[in-house]
Amino acid sequence: MKRICIYAKDIQQITGKSERQSRNIIMKIRELHNKQKHQAITVDEFCSYMGINPASVLQVLK
Repeated sequence: MKRICIYAKDIQQITGKSERQSRNIIMKIRELHNKQKHQAITVDEFCSYMGINPASVLQVLK
């Protein structure tokens, strides 16, 4: 099954960045898409922001 949401731990695993840096990335994506704190960040939004192929990210998240 394909995942829709992405979390700081996932971003850490994909990018190798720290937890704090990963949370900062999520905050920047939320600001970019005008999302509120309770709204989730999707894998597609993350991939678009980072310039990464979504298929590669979904392979890592399996």
